[in-house]
Amino acid sequence: MPHDVSLDDPAPAAGPALAAGPARVGDTGRPAARPGNRAAAGVALAVVGGAGIAVQSRVNGSLAEHVGSGYLAAVVSFGSGLLLLTLALLVSRRSRAGMRRVLAALRDGGLRPWQVLGGAAGGFFVATQGLTVGVLGVATFIVAFVTGQSVGSVVIDRLGLGPGGVRLVTLPRAVGPVLTVAAVAIAMSGDLGSPSALLLAVLPLLAGIGSAWQQAVNGHVRAAAGDVLAATLVNFVVGTVVLAAALGVSLLVEGLPDGAFPTDPLLYTGGIIGIAFIALSAAVVHRIGVLLLSLGMIAGQIVTALVLDVVTPGATPPGVATSVGAALTLVGVAVPLLAERRRHA
Repeated sequence: MPHDVSLDDPAPAAGPALAAGPARVGDTGRPAARPGNRAAAGVALAVVGGAGIAVQSRVNGSLAEHVGSGYLAAVVSFGSGLLLLTLALLVSRRSRAGMRRVLAALRDGGLRPWQVLGGAAGGFFVATQGLTVGVLGVATFIVAFVTGQSVGSVVIDRLGLGPGGVRLVTLPRAVGPVLTVAAVAIAMSGDLGSPSALLLAVLPLLAGIGSAWQQAVNGHVRAAAGDVLAATLVNFVVGTVVLAAALGVSLLVEGLPDGAFPTDPLLYTGGIIGIAFIALSAAVVHRIGVLLLSLGMIAGQIVTALVLDVVTPGATPPGVATSVGAALTLVGVAVPLLAERRRHA
């Protein structure tokens, strides 16, 4: 990979450097990638992150059914991720330096306190997986979540809350979210819950909006830390604290859950999966913006959901509507991405 495309390099400055022209030659002696190519690579990584979200939703939903508490399942998921990140921090000198830079940025005002709270939104999302998937089903959960994620990402980009600054709402950038929401609704049209259960869908809808905000603020933490691992650790620390407090309240109100911890080790992989997609989003959000990041993740979620339905024993194979919706989702991602590449051509 050329030096100019490294995910740990600072974001390219806006201005003449992004203008069209011959490809630059970096200090490696190889031509530097054009901004449009960097955007395509960033979206590809976002799709991988979205695949992780789909798998994590299924894993955490199953774990919550076993233990009898969505809050407990969320704490196990986030807490295991925090443990792994802490161990990684102990052996990574660069990440320890990144954490010191984050603390220094908080002291001198380079980072505002609310910009390190992205983990609270992540914790809320993981909690909604355990609290609502069993009632709503995966289909309704995904519809509500990506609707909030798509719309929220447009607003956040327009307000300039992400590390890439203000990104105007052009026609292609507006068409992308509309197509994506329509595509997910089509894909899941045959598997919606009862009208009474749809009221519960407000939670994943809010989680989707929070996810878009989380991606934006995590990008700021990553920029301050200069290290993806340190930024991801900050996210998991905040999320674990919030979820532990929520679990404590639920135990006081409802008592101990009546479930049991499962023996299947795969049901404890939610934390590892969360590390992967949070790290990916923190690494690429400054290059492609919150909108393209969200759309790429949505495409990854839909395609992976189709694959899981095909390969999971006993699952219902995807129908025509699901396949058409998945294809339309990819179109919704492609529209703003092609517009971004044309803008730099």
